[in-house]
Amino acid sequence: MSGTTGAGPEVPGIVCAFAVTRTPPDAAALAAARGHEEGGPLRLVRAGGLCLVVQDVPAALFDQEALTERLNRPGDLERCARAHHRGVEAAAGRGPVVPLPMATLYRGDPTAARAVTDRREALEALLDRLRDRTEWAVKVHAAEAPPEPAAEAGAQAGAGAGAGGRAYLSRVSARRRDRQGAHDRALAEAEAVDAELRRYAVAATRHRPQSERLTGHRAPQLLNVAYLVEDARRAAFTGALARIAAARRPAVRIDASGPWIPYSFARWDEDPRSGPEAPAAPDREEVRS
Repeated sequence: MSGTTGAGPEVPGIVCAFAVTRTPPDAAALAAARGHEEGGPLRLVRAGGLCLVVQDVPAALFDQEALTERLNRPGDLERCARAHHRGVEAAAGRGPVVPLPMATLYRGDPTAARAVTDRREALEALLDRLRDRTEWAVKVHAAEAPPEPAAEAGAQAGAGAGAGGRAYLSRVSARRRDRQGAHDRALAEAEAVDAELRRYAVAATRHRPQSERLTGHRAPQLLNVAYLVEDARRAAFTGALARIAAARRPAVRIDASGPWIPYSFARWDEDPRSGPEAPAAPDREEVRS
């Protein structure tokens, strides 16, 4: 989307936006930060008292068709996600930010600024909500189950009628009950972990559990929860995490990380008065991973 030659009007270039803030980041820190390797330096677009951290990016790689193709390649998707996070971190240098979805694209600064001013009320409310708060991620997995014994698995083929067959079916039924009982205990422990941590959080949201292919564990992920925690209560929250880790919970394994920029609680395209069906800002091109 480069400018035209001659006397014709210029076609606006593609701008990639990372985050909205009230408090502009330090100019030197912003200049030193890296967004997408293919783009220009990070810069600010001012919009009605708010600031949008953006980067000019080449249309050949970031128009709708090209970007969709790139985000379908795992290596490119990871690079884009890391670049987006660097841009959000740069925006968060001096105060709360509303991170935008990855690959939020506009055709030129005026369109980007208009998208922010059109949503200013919702963005101001989000910035108030996220001030002095961070996100913590907690994932609860069922305990790793031992593999099925090979000899027992092979016995199924040889099980016939009579006492031997009935004994085999009884063992299969008992194992099924044991597995269901272990799963129920693990779910109960996972829910107890969540209930305890919510006592120290301003808000919590459950994400879809990740698949075993993504987690690298044979045991299923039972809970994938993000907690929004006041900075003033961080010690209480991490203390609760420590007590949970020290407690004997044989049915589950718990992984926690943080503090993070509160991505899970910054849905800027939703009007808090209207719920999740509120329309997105106009004239915005957006590709979500």
